[in-house]
Amino acid sequence: MSNNYLPHIHFHPILLVFIIISFFTGTFMELAILLFIVFFHEMGHFMMATFFKWRIRKVMLWVFGGVMDTDEHGSKPIREELLVTCAGPFQHIILFIVLFLLGDLGMLPQAVMDLFLYYNSIILLFNLLPLWPLDGGKLLFLCLSSLVPYKKAYYAVIIFSMIASILLLLIQLITLPFTLSSFFIFIFLFMENKTEWKQRYYAFFRFLLKRYEGKNRFARKVLPIRVSSDQSLLEVFSRFHREKLHPIYIIYPNNYRQSIDEVACLHSYFNEKHYDKTVGEIARNLI
Repeated sequence: MSNNYLPHIHFHPILLVFIIISFFTGTFMELAILLFIVFFHEMGHFMMATFFKWRIRKVMLWVFGGVMDTDEHGSKPIREELLVTCAGPFQHIILFIVLFLLGDLGMLPQAVMDLFLYYNSIILLFNLLPLWPLDGGKLLFLCLSSLVPYKKAYYAVIIFSMIASILLLLIQLITLPFTLSSFFIFIFLFMENKTEWKQRYYAFFRFLLKRYEGKNRFARKVLPIRVSSDQSLLEVFSRFHREKLHPIYIIYPNNYRQSIDEVACLHSYFNEKHYDKTVGEIARNLI
């Protein structure tokens, strides 16, 4: 866990490779400017998350961005997650203002100013790409998860990000001059999403567990779900939306209908451990 003022900072192994390369190529100043901008960006996320009292384990830094390690994604209101996500890109706007003020006052050499403006623009635009775990990917996920079930939105964003990372890498290799930085960046994005895909069930169960623990109290809408009696609880859970309460209407083969509360289904799964029972069996046991 971090304290209230500064997060625990970790450096990605790829970043260490770039640091070594910068010493041999004489580009250490450029890398130092990049790291300052990335750190300033991540402090925007961190400060906003701290304001909302999120639990933050660490911040991982790499060349063109960072990742704030927290379990709060998916368990907080969409509006809150939106503010935390946008706080990073907003830092670049603040930096632009500060740079122009320093330039007007003649306090920054023009060469350094040009580097700051260039890298600040590049990092801002890069982080707005709709790829997970970039800010653009998180914004895409927030938009999708406000429209479709959480599981479908999460899976769609991860699959899209893996495919897009490979396509961008191929485009860079085939049509553009090869650069080691671009190669590492797209490989990093692909590997991050591959890891996310391997842990997709953990992320989904974390969403369900937070809901079971009452973290869906900020739900503002009611969205009924109609299911057949032979569907498993996980099939029912896969239709859960963020910030919506779901009364569940069960349809039996003889057209008999019965309703059950989502809390009863979650309790049956997590507390009573009825992993293999259908929603119809759970509802009949409650009669």
